[in-house]
Amino acid sequence: MAGERMLEGKVALITGASSGIGAAAGRVFAREGARIVLVARREDRLKELTEELRAQGAEAEYAVADVTRREDTARAVDLAVSRFGRLDCAFNNAGWGTGRTPLHEMDDELYDRIMDVNVRGVWNCLRDEIAAMLRTGGGTIVNNSSVAGLLATPVAAPYVVAKHAVIGMTKAAAAEYAAQGVRVNAVAPGTTRTEVVEEWFAAVPGMEERLHEATPQPRTAEPEEIAEAAAWLCSPRASFVTGVTMPVDGGFTMV
Repeated sequence: MAGERMLEGKVALITGASSGIGAAAGRVFAREGARIVLVARREDRLKELTEELRAQGAEAEYAVADVTRREDTARAVDLAVSRFGRLDCAFNNAGWGTGRTPLHEMDDELYDRIMDVNVRGVWNCLRDEIAAMLRTGGGTIVNNSSVAGLLATPVAAPYVVAKHAVIGMTKAAAAEYAAQGVRVNAVAPGTTRTEVVEEWFAAVPGMEERLHEATPQPRTAEPEEIAEAAAWLCSPRASFVTGVTMPVDGGFTMV
């Protein structure tokens, strides 16, 4: 119906919610009627965003958590269930990457960190979120991959591997739980104006312009544009969509 909010009354959990795409998702999901649990490691930013959303009339809570720790993801999901009664949707957005390091020069510590946050973090979240959703008849999950999960980008091998793994987990979970009412999809953002990307642009002059030249829509995405796609995938409007990885990249992966 025209004017109906996509996530009216839904309970949503968003990881990596202290900045960038995650913070934008908090605002978009709240605008669309969701009750929110914001999850990240930085309490100061979580508290600020929670207060912002509450001031706008949203019901919002936050959990300080590291998604690489299973006890933290379990506690965040438990907060959603104890505060709001259930968990309807989740956006597993937390991720981390660094790079411009050739594969043969990559040290084990950096590889492990990238894999831990991007792969184990999503794995931990999925297990606790799915368990909660199965208890109440189903739900929807969106994992944040990347265009690096759809193709290879140079000197970023561990990140490419990790984001491909996120897509694999998305498909595996979608296939396993579809009949039980849990839909699982992924978004694959192109270059998006987050703090990390802004730092990258500042460190590598001309990089933003080169990326624009390779993108049919020649610009950098705003975090809200990725959040809008995640909100739609979480909503009943995408009720027959599962196992999909949706590029939100201005056409970057189609050329």
